Amino acid sequence: MSKLLGSLILIFVMGAAIFLLAFSLPSFLSTTYISSAVSFTGSVIESTASSTGLVSKSVVHIETPEPLKALYMTACVAGTPAWRTDLKNLIETTELNAIIIDIKGESGKISFPNNFPKVASSGGCLVNDLREFIEELHESEIYVIGRISVFQDASYTQIFPELAVKKASNSGIWKDFKGLSFIDVGAKPYWEYVVNISKEAYAFGFDEINYDYVRYPSDGNLKDVSYSWTPNQEQSSGTGQASSTQSSRLMTKAEILKSFFKYLHDNMKNVGVKISVDLFGMTTTVENDMGIGQLLENALPYFDYVSPMVYPSHYPAYWNGFVKPAEHPYQVIKIAMTKGVERERAWNISNGFFSVDSNGATTTPRSKLRPWLQDFHLGATYGPDKVRAQIQATYDVGLTSWVLWNAANKYTKEALLPNE
Repeated sequence: MSKLLGSLILIFVMGAAIFLLAFSLPSFLSTTYISSAVSFTGSVIESTASSTGLVSKSVVHIETPEPLKALYMTACVAGTPAWRTDLKNLIETTELNAIIIDIKGESGKISFPNNFPKVASSGGCLVNDLREFIEELHESEIYVIGRISVFQDASYTQIFPELAVKKASNSGIWKDFKGLSFIDVGAKPYWEYVVNISKEAYAFGFDEINYDYVRYPSDGNLKDVSYSWTPNQEQSSGTGQASSTQSSRLMTKAEILKSFFKYLHDNMKNVGVKISVDLFGMTTTVENDMGIGQLLENALPYFDYVSPMVYPSHYPAYWNGFVKPAEHPYQVIKIAMTKGVERERAWNISNGFFSVDSNGATTTPRSKLRPWLQDFHLGATYGPDKVRAQIQATYDVGLTSWVLWNAANKYTKEALLPNE
C-alpha cells in the first residue's frame, strides 16, 4: 500500500513539473526585447499573434512606383486624423504617389503597436490605427515607406547604455549638441533589433523600409567621444579606408558601417521588402567618409535605393563658388547629383554591372539614386520656384524619383504638378 501511495505521489509531482515547464519555458527562452513571430509568403504577409495581443491579419503590399515622388510624414501627424487627411489629399491631387512615415524616430519610439514593450513606453507618438491608415493609403494606390532612425536612439541608449557611444572623459553616455545620444555603429547586438523592427514593420503593412541616421555622430564634442564597439578609430585617416599600419582584424568607421549595410541586406533580402538608405548630401561629391563612416560606393551594393540628402541649405558657404548655396537650388542639386550619377555609373562598370550594345555604347542598370529635396525655409525662403527648381535639376541629370522633406510636414503644393 505504501509503495502504491509513493508511486501516485511521484506521478503527481512529475505531472506538475511538466505542466509548469510547458508554461514557463517560452518566456524563459525569450530575449529581453524581441518577441515577434512573423512569416512571409510572397507579396501577402501574415503576421502571427504575439505577446502584445496583436491580431493576425493578412497584408497586401503594392509595387514600387516608377517614378517615385514622395513626401515625409511624422508619426505624430500620422496620429492626427485631420492633418494626415490633408496630406493624403495633397498626394491624391498632385503628382505625388508615395509617402514616408516614421516607424522609429530619434527618440526611439516605435510608431505602431508592436512587440517591443520596453522601447514602446518611451517618448514620441504611437499611432494606434496606423494599420488602418496604411490600408487607406493603399486603397488610393499610395506607396508607403517606413522610416527608421537607426543609430540615433535616445531611448535605447538609456535601456542598454553598454551599446551607446560613450564619453572618453568619464565613460558616460555621449550626446550631441542637440542633447541626443547615439548607439555605437559597431554594436552588433543592436543590429538584430533593427532587423526585427524592419521585418515587423513590413508585416504590419509598410511597402518599403528606409534607414536614416546610419552614421557616426557628426556634431557635438567629438574630442570626447569613445567608440567601445568600434576598435582602433584613432588610426583612421578619414578616407574611409584602413591605414597601412592597421591589422586585418581592425576596421575603420566606413568598413564597420559597410558591414552593417551588408547585415541589413543579408537579413532582409528574403523577406521581399525593398530597402533604402539616407546619406549625407555631400557623399556624392566628397571622396572620403567625412568622419561619419558614409561612402556612397559602400551603400550601392546593399540597398534598392540610395537617397542623398542634398538640401541646398546644408552646403557650406562658398561651396562651388556659391556664397549662399541655399539661394541656388537648381545649381546645387545639378552639381551634387551629376557627381552622384557619375560615381554610381563608375561603380556599376567596375563591378561588371553593364552591357555594351552593337554600337559600342555602354548601358548600366537604372539608377538607385533618389534624392531628398528641400521644402523648408533655411538659408533662403523656399517658395514654389525654389522647390520646383530642385525637381527639375533632378530630372536634368537623368534621374526620375525624388522625396520632399519638411520636418513640420508643411509642403508647397504650388511646386507640384496636378494629378493627371
